[in-house]
Order: sequence, then structure tokens, then C-alpha cells
Amino acid sequence: MRYILLIYADEAARGAMSSDDRHAMYAEYEKFANELTERGIGRGGDELASVTSATTVQERDGKMLVTDGPFAETKEQLGGYFIVDVDDLDTAIELAGKIPAVHGGSIEIRPIVDEG
Repeated sequence: MRYILLIYADEAARGAMSSDDRHAMYAEYEKFANELTERGIGRGGDELASVTSATTVQERDGKMLVTDGPFAETKEQLGGYFIVDVDDLDTAIELAGKIPAVHGGSIEIRPIVDEG
């Protein structure tokens, strides 16, 4: 089954990290991505640009509303994702626990609907 592991973290805290700490964090993400590749279960993943570059589109009362920024103001922002193809939710949970942002942030696990 495919799952998306949505990575939520405090974008401001990440921006305040020292260069050395940021490099160390990215090294941990690279290590995790390499594990997914080695295990043959990775199906993609990317870091997302800052929420300041987001655009939200909604339709209300027949009118299209386009606003800058994310839909909701929250302490944690969606910063990236990994897609994995594993046997069960327990394995997805195990993998989510290895994502660096789990320390201080949160990882949302959602099954991907396979139609057909």
C-alpha cells in the first residue's frame, strides 16, 4: 500500500538554524531517502518552498478567491513529503519515526487511494 508521509515543522525555527545545523539536518534527510531507496520502498519525495510562496484558491458563492499564503495559520507548516510503498501502516509509522522533523514537528501519514 502506498502512503504519503507529510512533514510538518516550524518553518521559522528551521530558518533560524545555523548553517552547520541545517547541513546536519539535510544529511539526515539524505540518509533517510537513501534508506527508502535501498529498501526499494521509496516512491518520491520533495521539500516544499516556504509558505510565503503559497497561493490558496477557493470558490465561495460562485466567486473564485485567490489569496497569498497558506489556507490556515498554524505553528507548523507543511514542509515536504515522502511517498512510500509498504505492506502496512505499522511500517509507515516506523518510517515516519525516522524523519528528522519528527523531533519537534509532526508527520502525518495518509494512505493513497489506489483506484482500480
